Amino acid sequence: MAEIKKMHTLMEKYQSKGQMRWIAAQTDRYRNGELYCCIADTKGAFVQPAFCEAFGLTVIETMNSGLPTFATVHGGPAEIIVDGVLGFHIEPYNGDDMGSKLVEFFEKCKAHPGYWNKISAASLQRINEW
Repeated sequence: MAEIKKMHTLMEKYQSKGQMRWIAAQTDRYRNGELYCCIADTKGAFVQPAFCEAFGLTVIETMNSGLPTFATVHGGPAEIIVDGVLGFHIEPYNGDDMGSKLVEFFEKCKAHPGYWNKISAASLQRINEW
């Protein structure tokens, strides 16, 4: 609960109310791709802060939707994502660092409108190489 309160504090601090959505776990796995595309259409990002992720299927799915992805440095995602090029590595044990990376990303997107597209295109290219 403390982390959720902290996220709401950050949302207020950076005036991002209405720009973030909490998505509950989906039991219909076929809807996930549709959700990722909707988030990508609004130039959002996906955050996967797992403490350990053996493979990283959600990371591959979000990248395949062109969605900039922030994922754990533990396990498969660390090998899938080239940090700062195809997405971003995050340390789930360090909430401040995670928050800073997200803020930095969206501030860079605001200052340089093509930045989101650059990360998105690089993610899609990586997936298509497989």
